[in-house]
Amino acid sequence: MFQLTINRKFDAPVNKLFDAWCKPEVIRQWFAPGNMSVPEAEADVQVGGKYRIVMQDPDDNSQHIVGGEYQEVENNQKLAFTWQWEGSPNITHITLTFSPIDENSSELRLCHSEFADQQTCEKHEMGWNGCLAKLINLQLP
Repeated sequence: MFQLTINRKFDAPVNKLFDAWCKPEVIRQWFAPGNMSVPEAEADVQVGGKYRIVMQDPDDNSQHIVGGEYQEVENNQKLAFTWQWEGSPNITHITLTFSPIDENSSELRLCHSEFADQQTCEKHEMGWNGCLAKLINLQLP
């Protein structure tokens, strides 16, 4: 099995960074790489709760839909959830760790694991880097 780990620093307090992963109205602003948009986002952020995110490609209007279930929720500290593309039997796992640096900045550690092959892992790493670039540039409410 393959996995990727990405660490990023954000100019936002840890609670605002955590909220960016939990609030659908904020998720819609950043949770798709490149020029893709997020027309739909749902997140029931509690253990056993589900999420569903629709990413849309403006070039051909194709939709890429991912969903899963929250396995761990520690407010402002940790989120762990499954990740499954609609129509795919493969389920991978994501663990997010949120750490304050000071009162106005924080660090995110994203670990996405259980990929069946290196190519799929690399595609997801590119996607995550694209999403996180948008999140870094977002003025978090």
